[in-house]
Amino acid sequence: MSAGMRSLALLVVLFFFRAAASAETVTIAAASDLVFCLERINTAFLRAHPGAKLKLSFGSSGNFFAQIKHGAPFDVFLSADVAYPRQLADGGAAVSETLTRYAIGRIVVWTARTDLDLSGVSALAQPGIKRLAIANPAHAPYGRAAREALQHAKIWEDVQPRLVLGENISQTAQFVQTGNADAGIVALSLVLSSKLKNVGRYVEIPESMHAPLEQAAVLTTHGRENPLARAYLTFLGTADARAIFDEFGFRLPN
Repeated sequence: MSAGMRSLALLVVLFFFRAAASAETVTIAAASDLVFCLERINTAFLRAHPGAKLKLSFGSSGNFFAQIKHGAPFDVFLSADVAYPRQLADGGAAVSETLTRYAIGRIVVWTARTDLDLSGVSALAQPGIKRLAIANPAHAPYGRAAREALQHAKIWEDVQPRLVLGENISQTAQFVQTGNADAGIVALSLVLSSKLKNVGRYVEIPESMHAPLEQAAVLTTHGRENPLARAYLTFLGTADARAIFDEFGFRLPN
């Protein structure tokens, strides 16, 4: 075999090796309210797919939407707002038939302090709360829900000067946990986690105070040819995954 043929054969082998390797990896962009929940779900998924690798990035759904829209190499997008994956599908950046609503999220008022009134959203206007943490409403669905709840309680204007904005809902919870905020409006799924359930106190915010947090997942066009990515999306709808979602306060959409 000539040197040129040997080089061509090597390139072919390397191409198929890389294709096989990438097929065993799923890159996932996930909303930050899922940071603890997905630890459990991914452990269960890997038991059924022991050779797989899951590469996760957590952040705000709006930021991931913009990244995927501009070609970021994620295979699966788990959004805290169904509108983002739907727009990606409409624009050709995601596979429309794979769009699946997997949960309705909930928000809570949460504080690590013991001296604060925690009767509900209206109590967030009390003078003792100097810093109130919410996720940035500009790109975080949980932040928009928090703003709607504060507006519903007619205290949005009062608390605005005291707001501390988290880049995502996980960072917002960190502000409260570390004392950098006196209280916050965060995801129920975070305060129910084993890492935070014994920290402070929380009160659930009635769903009537904000638009539903319909959360959805979708396969991106980047992940279209990745069978493991499709398997991961399918797994999110299994009884095993559903039981974990339930533990973290997520319920199924109607």
